[in-house]
Order: sequence, then structure tokens, then C-alpha cells
Amino acid sequence: MNIQTRPSSLKSPSCRGDGEGSVQVQLDPKLKIGTAKVFSIYGKGGIGKSTTSSNLSVAFSKLGKRVLQIGCDPKHDSTFTLTKRLVPTVIDVLESVNFHAEELRPEDFVFEGYNGVMCLEAGGPPAGTGCGGYVVGQTVKLLKEHHLLEDTDVVIFDVLGDVVCGGFAAPLQHSDRALIVAANDFDSIFAMNRIVAAIEAKSRNYGVRLGGVIANRSRNTDQIDRYAEQAALKRVAHFPDLDAIRKSRLKKSTLFEMNETPELKAVTDEYMRLAAELWAGTIEPSPGKSLKDREIFDLLGFD
Repeated sequence: MNIQTRPSSLKSPSCRGDGEGSVQVQLDPKLKIGTAKVFSIYGKGGIGKSTTSSNLSVAFSKLGKRVLQIGCDPKHDSTFTLTKRLVPTVIDVLESVNFHAEELRPEDFVFEGYNGVMCLEAGGPPAGTGCGGYVVGQTVKLLKEHHLLEDTDVVIFDVLGDVVCGGFAAPLQHSDRALIVAANDFDSIFAMNRIVAAIEAKSRNYGVRLGGVIANRSRNTDQIDRYAEQAALKRVAHFPDLDAIRKSRLKKSTLFEMNETPELKAVTDEYMRLAAELWAGTIEPSPGKSLKDREIFDLLGFD
């Protein structure tokens, strides 16, 4: 494993821990992704992270960018709307060769999806064992060894759920910006707050910054906006609760492949706008400041 741990009690600014009681996981410099722009998409489970990631990947590809999407969920369903199938995970293919990575070919674990988006599912350890951070490290190591990042403009990590351990925060070590997908409800905003705290921690030692929040599956954004104002982050996009978006997953399709309607075109236009602004760097990073649980409880709701 190409990482080393350092205790959070070290005094050097470059070796500070992630926070109280944590152990800083230091990224091996050889595993840095390189020149590609890297975005991590986080959010509560079931909130639409994979739908958001896949359509954002397509939007970047329609801007002429070479895109790689990396699914970091053990369900390995991040990319199936792009590839139209569940592809084998990095862990699956490594197990098939008894973890002799030199026996693998790129086509064993990277698959081309819609509009040329390259797709990879990192997978994860069996339930209750191992660490998702190890899987992310092995995935990036494989990509580097096969020189697959040299011809990539954009990398998107699609990362599951709440950040409750350093392992699932590992993609932040590779990222330029982290985006959080949230709905206009208490549970997803509570999860968003946990993710903001994780990004705060990682930004002390790595280049990742908080890009903002993507409001998803929500007609209104009043609760998200209320939280965002207090937590010093920006809403960078809004995707409404359209039935066509739900059906796109059932059809194993991205939104860009669906029959166009005025409502759906507004959504794909929003994806194109977001991709263009992220590529151009015109969305300034948000400072981000996580709130205490009680503060969120008191903040949200109807007056």
C-alpha cells in the first residue's frame, strides 16, 4: 500500500492531522493524478450523486474534454448509465489475478461509455472489512502504472454517502474541488454538513477546496440556501425533481440521450453551464464552515 500514516500530534504545518483524534493519511507523491482537473462528488446515499456525476461527465465530454469517471461505491453502479451495464471493479479484476497488477491490461478495468467517457468502478472491500481508502489508492496506482491519466483532461470521483471515516475521504486527497449533492431536506443537509467538515480537514494538508452545493431532486432550495449562508458555501447548480431524471436510471441512460422536452433541455443546459464554469475556473471555492449538530437542528425548518 503506497501511503504512510503520521500521528496528528506532529507540529509541522505540513504534517498536521485531519482533526482531533484523527490520524493523517499522507498521500504518496508518486500517486498524484497529474495535470487533469479532478472533481469529487459527495452526498447522502440515494440523493443522486451517480446521476449527477454521469451527466456532468457527459457535459465535460461535450465540451471536447477527455473524461474519466471513477465510481467509489461498493455497489459499483456509478457508471452504468454510461456503459449500459455493471462493469467489473478494480478489486474484482485484481482478485482474478491474485493481486498481480502487472498481469492486467487497461481494457480489463477501464471501459468506454457514452460520448467517449471512460469509466472505472473502484468497488470496495467486503462489508465490515477493509478500507475504502485503500481501494482508491490501488485504483490511482493502476491508472498511473498504465499511463491512463496522461491523456485525461477531467477526472470525476463519485463517492458514496456520509463521510464517516478517512477511507471515504481519500478521493479528496486527489481532488481540486469537492462538490456536494443535496436535496432540500434535513437528512441530506445534515449529511452535507459532515462532508463539509471532512473537506475542511483535508484542505489543511491538500489542495482540495469546496466547490459548492448542487441542489438535486428539489423543487425549492430554501433550506439548502439557509444552511449554505450559515456554512459559507454557494449553491452552484439546481436540478429539479423531474420524473424524466428518475426514468433515466431505469432506462440505463444519461439525460443527454433521453427524448428532449423543454424541461429536460433546461436540465442538460444546466449541466453544460456547470461543466463550462468548472473547467474555466470561474466558480470560486467556498470557504465552508461546518456547523454543530444542534445548530443545524435549530436552523432548518419552517418558521
